[in-house]
Amino acid sequence: MILNNATIAQHTLHQIGNKSIEGRFAPSKELTDLSDDLKEKLTPFYLNKFFTIPDRYKFSHVTSLQYNEVYNYVSAIFENPENFVEESKNIATHLYEKSIHPNIKAGEFHVVRFENIEYNNQIIDAIGLYKTEDKSGYLEVLEKSKSFGLNYKEGIDINKFDKGCLIFNYGKENGYELVVIDKQSKGEETKYWMDEFLTVVLISTEFTQTNEILSITKNYITKQLADEFDVSKTDKIDLLNRSIEYFKTHQSFDKNEFEEEVFHFPEMISSFRNFDQQYRTENEVEIGDQFDISPIAVKKQARVFKSVLKLDRNFHIYIHGDKTLIERGIEADGRKYYKIYFENEL
Repeated sequence: MILNNATIAQHTLHQIGNKSIEGRFAPSKELTDLSDDLKEKLTPFYLNKFFTIPDRYKFSHVTSLQYNEVYNYVSAIFENPENFVEESKNIATHLYEKSIHPNIKAGEFHVVRFENIEYNNQIIDAIGLYKTEDKSGYLEVLEKSKSFGLNYKEGIDINKFDKGCLIFNYGKENGYELVVIDKQSKGEETKYWMDEFLTVVLISTEFTQTNEILSITKNYITKQLADEFDVSKTDKIDLLNRSIEYFKTHQSFDKNEFEEEVFHFPEMISSFRNFDQQYRTENEVEIGDQFDISPIAVKKQARVFKSVLKLDRNFHIYIHGDKTLIERGIEADGRKYYKIYFENEL
């Protein structure tokens, strides 16, 4: 995805409140009048945050893709940009209809059509949908005849938006490809953006598959393993280290190979497979038994694969390698200890 040459071709701005409390809904009836200078300043505001997001989504519907409202509205715009104002109003109306949770804030809804975006080696259009809710304060300097004054104002922070979606005119038959941002995605009230308003599902990619299998492995080792096997904390850390090491030293993932290298024992491999299958079913996750490994996903997950042995509040032992170099024991007086072997003090 290359956005450097992207330009704003069309833009509308709508006011959308919370429908459940009869909030204001004021859809725009014409294009926003933007100067070339303002378009240049707004382009990075709308696009830059999507650079670092690897996940790709697509429109979906439980019955048929043709019943997804936003999919139909953006399709009409891509096919005929002259429909932009009317279809952007339809999108805004659809968002207002879904804004019924009492915690949903009122705000501005931006609909933008971009040109000259390079995506998968093609130059295409894209449509951006943005919701700005929180306002930032700023001071305006006023010049007087003998001094200067200050005036406090509130407005949209040009460095952030609360919710966003960039829809590429690519893969229409499968529901297009999208990048989605939702800063409050953890709350129940915000599921309306992805689930109710957009109705999207994650596209299975190298990144998502690598990310998911590492998450499954971490959850199994930290939450399930001790329920079935007699394992110490150092055993768990060793398994976590072997798991992440496999992904760091291989270019492609092979499920059977991974299980053998990490878990070794048939009983533990069987246990992991049961946990893996249950996780995939419950979370509707699609992961192949073989796929190319995403280094970006490995780097992301490595941060949460903790190799730290915490002993009361006195010591943290970082274990990065051979677990046979650390021994656990108990003194005659009941005090517990770890014995650590090493060759060189660095």
